[in-house]
Amino acid sequence: MSFRTLWFEDGALHLLDQRRLPARVEIVKARSAAEVAKAIREMVIRGAPAIGCAAAYGLALSADDFDDAREVLLAARPTAVNVRWALERLAKVTPRTFGALKAEADKVLEEDLAACRAIGRFGADLVPDGKGILTHCNAGGLATSGYGTALGVVRAAVASGKKCAVFADETRPWLQGARLTAWELLQDGIPVTLLPDVAAASLLDSGRIGCVVVGADRIARNGDTANKIGTYPLALAAHAAGVPFFVAAPTSTLDPRAATGADIPIEERAAAEVTHLAGQRVAAEGVEVFNPAFDVTPARYISAIVTERGVARPPYTETLTITGALR
Repeated sequence: MSFRTLWFEDGALHLLDQRRLPARVEIVKARSAAEVAKAIREMVIRGAPAIGCAAAYGLALSADDFDDAREVLLAARPTAVNVRWALERLAKVTPRTFGALKAEADKVLEEDLAACRAIGRFGADLVPDGKGILTHCNAGGLATSGYGTALGVVRAAVASGKKCAVFADETRPWLQGARLTAWELLQDGIPVTLLPDVAAASLLDSGRIGCVVVGADRIARNGDTANKIGTYPLALAAHAAGVPFFVAAPTSTLDPRAATGADIPIEERAAAEVTHLAGQRVAAEGVEVFNPAFDVTPARYISAIVTERGVARPPYTETLTITGALR
């Protein structure tokens, strides 16, 4: 990778500020759980696996105030289950000292990177040669400890020699596809074509796309998947066009407590994200706003779920357990 998303150095968690990309590369340093939670909430760092890693370090940084720090971090972004998963893992560490907790956070980071590479290897086999890959939001190195989930599949497919043009939805309203996916793929020399979200259905219908690959913020036991808003209509369009729709995510994103997508909390964000663009109002004054950060794609529209343990296909209540993804 030509960049680092997060790392611990000199007593602080260093975060690549994703609000500034692609115009500027800036680093934010966090030295407490409160500062890490603020960085997660304000989208300095985003992507379920990445914020899980960040939360682990945040808890280590506030080891002396463990319980309060855990609650602050849990509340930062409610949909991504990786935060809860990481904090529950660190809660089992004894003693709860900075050194012991930081060592476990290091393992969380290292294991996430290994998981992304395994997801890439499994997912690359699903990618048709000579066809395009369409992705939504950013599920790459910027959303993980490095390499990526959906973009890990892209990277592995390209590395294996497959000819697969990459297409990225712009992903309103935060433009993660335009600002982040396009930036990181170009940083690594992988050509990418950007399209408005509303053009995806037409592109899928054109026959140019061999598969859709997206990440996930939480996956229920039945395979229903929460991901960035706009993923559900993309899955519907892929289904109508007969294009396989794949979800790529580490097992830390699976939530055994959620039976279906109805059990997944959906974060709603500030109206200004929709009414303003680059600080300038673009919507009529006084308009009401509906701004969910995520939507849930029903399992019936998902062709396969790729984890570091293998590829699961419907029925997911059985296959996710068989692969060991649900334990």
